[in-house]
Amino acid sequence: MPRHSTQLIRNIALTGHAGSGKTTLIESILAATQVIGKAGSVETKDTICDFEPEEQEHGHSLNAAFVNFDFTDDETEPKHFNLVDTPGFPDFLGQSLSVFPAVETCAVVIDAERGIQTTTRRVMRVAAERRLPRMIIVNKIDTQSDQDGALAALVEQIRDTFGKECLPLNLPTPDCSDVVDLWEKAEDGDGPGTRFSSISEGHQQLVDQIVEVDEDLMSVYLEEGTLTKDQLHDAFEKALREAHLVPIVFVSARTGAGVDDLLHLMANLCPSPIEGNPRPFLLGEEGKDEREWHADPTDPSKTFVGHVFKVTTDQFVGKVAMIRVHQGTLKAGDSVQLGDSRKPIKLAHLNKVFGKTMEDVDSAVAGDIIAMAKVEEFHRDTVIHQSKNESLNTLHFKPVPMPRPMYGVAIEAKNRGDEVKIGSAMAKLVEEDPTFTVQRIAATNQTVVSGMGDLHMRVILEKLHNRFKLDLNTQPPKVAYKESITGKASASHRHKKQTGGSGQFGEVHLSVEPLPVDEFGDATDPKIGLDFVDETVGGSIPRQFMPAIEKGIRQAMEHGAIAGYPMTGVRVRVTDGKHHPVDSKEIAFISAGKKAFIEAVKNAKPVLLEPICSVEITAPATNVGDITADLSGKRAHMGDTEYLPGDMMLIHAKAPLAEMGRFTSELKSITGGQGTFVMDYSHDENTPGNVQAEIIAAYSPDHDDD
Repeated sequence: MPRHSTQLIRNIALTGHAGSGKTTLIESILAATQVIGKAGSVETKDTICDFEPEEQEHGHSLNAAFVNFDFTDDETEPKHFNLVDTPGFPDFLGQSLSVFPAVETCAVVIDAERGIQTTTRRVMRVAAERRLPRMIIVNKIDTQSDQDGALAALVEQIRDTFGKECLPLNLPTPDCSDVVDLWEKAEDGDGPGTRFSSISEGHQQLVDQIVEVDEDLMSVYLEEGTLTKDQLHDAFEKALREAHLVPIVFVSARTGAGVDDLLHLMANLCPSPIEGNPRPFLLGEEGKDEREWHADPTDPSKTFVGHVFKVTTDQFVGKVAMIRVHQGTLKAGDSVQLGDSRKPIKLAHLNKVFGKTMEDVDSAVAGDIIAMAKVEEFHRDTVIHQSKNESLNTLHFKPVPMPRPMYGVAIEAKNRGDEVKIGSAMAKLVEEDPTFTVQRIAATNQTVVSGMGDLHMRVILEKLHNRFKLDLNTQPPKVAYKESITGKASASHRHKKQTGGSGQFGEVHLSVEPLPVDEFGDATDPKIGLDFVDETVGGSIPRQFMPAIEKGIRQAMEHGAIAGYPMTGVRVRVTDGKHHPVDSKEIAFISAGKKAFIEAVKNAKPVLLEPICSVEITAPATNVGDITADLSGKRAHMGDTEYLPGDMMLIHAKAPLAEMGRFTSELKSITGGQGTFVMDYSHDENTPGNVQAEIIAAYSPDHDDD
């Protein structure tokens, strides 16, 4: 039998910027609930959640980690908590966002001394977009005991940045050694006061905000002038679901101040899986006639439906899939289906995860988070179910939009014989990390791995060394330029080879011209950037040789005519030629077409096209001048700037990708680590003449033997 029911589960992700104390807060919570005897610390490297070698080396969380425990207070049944500790560095934002589908509440931890930081803004925004109830935990209040007004100012900054719906649910005492609850305690009286505001004033603000979501309750409130906490409970949860209330609570993970109060509030006010907003499932083939599908967590007899939201690889256990149960009950030994797969998979074991350890469990109810090991068929965002209804075969989860990795390095094996191992290791890391990609760039003949920043790449290389015993050489990746033409030109080539017996003969006359911009199609695909036209007359070249001529031209376009990069945006007209009734063969026309095309391109004012990226930079307003000066030196075109709450600015620009290789570290240096940016491909532009000349001069083409 399940050890707990769905309505008693609380799934909460602790998010926030690096250094805000999320890992330490979980240690304090586990110690307060007597799950562990003594709280560990990041400094002594003995915390439950930071168990990976890379995390202990860097002293920060780098992966999402899970703990579970039961908590009982004096008033209610035991609640079962699944807490997720997420990394705070912007480079590892994907790890934080990837757990959002598994939780009902996003608890954003803010350092009382440092205030709102980059990751704070981003997770608050994404959680709001995903309709995920949010709460704000102001940690390290003990550091503010001698700074009057600092915490009150922080609350105002939070409200200015994230909205007036952010209201304190408790307040610190004057010495910050404890907190005073504003939810249940309505009046000022004997006992400790608060650091700012009065108890009655804070309680009044909460009630006024909550009753706005329930007209009937508001009428009762206006008539009677007061409401009990039981009357307010349902409206409180509705206000959370509708983002009409974002509670602020105060704690000190180091001293334990406010931790018991936090546990009580999370147990009694955070939504259960039954009370949270529905998760965004879609039914139907992706991109075709999709419609929303809502899981039903209220009925244990319903068909089991689960979602694989995270995958990791343990060097001892193998693949471990983290699964959120959305509907029904799953038991150890059950068989499940993956999407439209007809072959069921039997699940020998179900596990609950606590840091790096896993405990076998008999079953899991809707709302729970479990792990399954050694099931290679499970991949991130896989939907698993037990339905015989074919309609669920097309059920899939609407993924959380992830930031696009734009910081790349080119890699190669340091030791011979490691090439095969690299492919397998990279595939496992790509599956673990939604913001890590691996590409083989044909234009530059490089394997390029991309992530969110320099730290992300360093950690990836450390994982390859620690986990897979692989060492790589790295270098900045070459920019994937493209070639095109701006003028018209004609050329011809005769391919003739006679070595005894049957020879080779083919002659091709052609002209080239640039395609109109609206006919380029997908400029990233050189196969689409060609319009091949046959204008021969009188059978000068038999029709069966036209595909060979086009093949030769496409070969030339793939490898480039002037600098070795793929070509795009060219129209080729084959106007004339000659053939021989015996010696003409496809290979002859392939060679003739290729060389005639290259010669024509060289006379058609060829150009190199460089990728231009759209860049959005969020940084303190005081650093805008230095940032724009730096971007101007990178040939960037500056766009609009927008003011953001909290004395921040959003800068829009378009810049050449070739100039942005070191911008991550440069921005961190300019802004003291407070600046972040996102970058995406925008379009291609002609490369400046001096840059183009240098690239062409460095090109050494391989000449084919005829």
